[in-house]
Amino acid sequence: MLTFIGLGLFDEYDISLKGLEAVREADLVYAEFYTSCLMGTKPEKMEKLYGKKVHLLSREDVEQQPDWLDEAKDKNVAFLTGGDTMVSTTHVDLRLRAEKLGIEIRLVHGASIASAVSGLTGLQNYRFGKSASIPYPYESRRGARIISETPYDTIKQNSELGLHTLVFLDIDKEKGYMTVNLALGLLLEVEAKRGERVIDRAVAVGIARAGSEKPVVKADYAENLKDFDFGKPLHILIVPGKLHFLEAEALVKLAAGPEELMEDIN
Repeated sequence: MLTFIGLGLFDEYDISLKGLEAVREADLVYAEFYTSCLMGTKPEKMEKLYGKKVHLLSREDVEQQPDWLDEAKDKNVAFLTGGDTMVSTTHVDLRLRAEKLGIEIRLVHGASIASAVSGLTGLQNYRFGKSASIPYPYESRRGARIISETPYDTIKQNSELGLHTLVFLDIDKEKGYMTVNLALGLLLEVEAKRGERVIDRAVAVGIARAGSEKPVVKADYAENLKDFDFGKPLHILIVPGKLHFLEAEALVKLAAGPEELMEDIN
């Protein structure tokens, strides 16, 4: 059996009791932390609480050569991930591979940033549109700096429909964890290149260290927010669409947003 277990948002204590029991019953425990990771803990702390050795997998181990799946044919294998276990398409693909191998599957869900952002900001979860991911810029063969414009297009489309956009920020083995500041800077670069005005006059919300005892949640106009100090990772960005009056009030009172938000609604 292969049991997918979501670990939640921040540290080793975010795992559910059902998940903890499944880990302790497993013959082998694997984990990947390249799609997301728990910033409030380390593998050693997880092993101490779980009572099991945690074997870390690389991107290649999960996406290209998941040979370890064969062990789940006759052993009880646990696969740990940050957040919820099936939010990432990588994990869905892995589940489908296991199904093709005839491996019995079990899912143990965990808290996800996709739902936590609504609780932290007061933005209503049913008013979110398609999410986006901002990757780090890369260099072309000719040495030009290339910024993906796809996230900008997604935000623009959602904005036209009055919908909020949840923006995931890149985690790179060499470049590290993308910040809200860099993400906004990249979006504003795309906007300047196009000569449009979607981001610079929009309200944005940055969140840092969701799930910790003292997460940072800050709303402001994008031009101002890009200079705000959010501190250590993980960061995530939201670009709200049209605000309901309760959402505007929540951003002012819960996310220290500008008072003008209430005036805009009224």
